[in-house]
Amino acid sequence: MKTILFLLAAFIAGLNLSAQKIDKKLQKQVEELLKGFNGDVGVYIKNLKNGKTVAINADTVFPTASMVKIPILTGVMEKMNRGELGYHQSLTYKDSLLYAGVDILGSFKNEEKIDLSKVLMLMLTTSDNTASLWLQSLAGGGKRVNEILDSLGFVSTRINSRTPGREAIRNIYGWGQTSPREMATLMERLVNGEIISKERSAQMLRLLGRNYWDEQAVSQIPSDVFIASKNGAVDESRSEVIFVNGRNARYIFCICTKRIKDQSWEQTNEAWVLTRKLSKMLWEKFE
Repeated sequence: MKTILFLLAAFIAGLNLSAQKIDKKLQKQVEELLKGFNGDVGVYIKNLKNGKTVAINADTVFPTASMVKIPILTGVMEKMNRGELGYHQSLTYKDSLLYAGVDILGSFKNEEKIDLSKVLMLMLTTSDNTASLWLQSLAGGGKRVNEILDSLGFVSTRINSRTPGREAIRNIYGWGQTSPREMATLMERLVNGEIISKERSAQMLRLLGRNYWDEQAVSQIPSDVFIASKNGAVDESRSEVIFVNGRNARYIFCICTKRIKDQSWEQTNEAWVLTRKLSKMLWEKFE
């Protein structure tokens, strides 16, 4: 049965790809922008005004880093939709939940109370890893979230960390994996109200509109424009997915990188510079 569903999803995806219109001029411009990048890079862009797309290594699998928090959010929202979790439900923090680092939630005292809604805010706004791993568990674990992704037709986007049977692939991609096309499509389906329900999709989009880490793609877009975004960064990979809703512009793009040579954490990092240039190019073109 799973094989049949997989083939059906692939067939539908193929139909969708064939129906998409390529923005040939923009495709060439983006290809030129990517030339000489020291690492692997993939880009998927969709102009929601006319449906035209740009795809460069768009189906290549990349590490998600913290973009994995969108699938985790989807899993938590499914639990809420079933009535198994409540948005303002009070939770009790335990020291055993700590993921070593500089997270806000990790500074909580043992047995301290916090609402689920605030844990979600910490995961998406500040990219708090302690909050994210707690929410992954509350969503039913990586296995359950991957089942949801599979049911939505995604074949490359998966959670690997703390997920039975995915230990080997975690060594390659880390916490999670995706492709530029799939991550952008997940965002598009949120925009269209197609994930879980129209109401839950809208709720998720609002949560993604409060990103603290706004110095890359987001920084190139005027502050009065609505943006939903999530970025991810580890030494060898910097990626971002973003939905932009301006007066004249309405588009989504995802840029993913891996095996990058420049692993610095300054604003001059090559992958971050490329992300800002791409975001500026798209805003100026579409708006």
